[in-house]
Amino acid sequence: MVIVVAQYRTRPEDAATVAAVLARHAVASEAEPGCLTFAAHQSIDDPTRFVLYEEYVDEEAFTAHRQSPHFVANIEQLVVPLLIDRHWERLTRL
Repeated sequence: MVIVVAQYRTRPEDAATVAAVLARHAVASEAEPGCLTFAAHQSIDDPTRFVLYEEYVDEEAFTAHRQSPHFVANIEQLVVPLLIDRHWERLTRL
């Protein structure tokens, strides 16, 4: 299993757009074969901060996710240009 935790930060004026795109992206991602969980969260205390929690059955499923048309359209083309900070890491469950 591959677990991914991503943290994004955007400008206040872009937070609503990023939230809308991430909500749409989470639905498409969770429908992928091999994706067990895809949950997008927005901070209550700082609406410019987002945390994504993702679980994939294996490395191949994670790679397929990053190559999917909705990842390219939603994340690479729409969200990333609006971010001022982006960090993610891959984890494994103990």
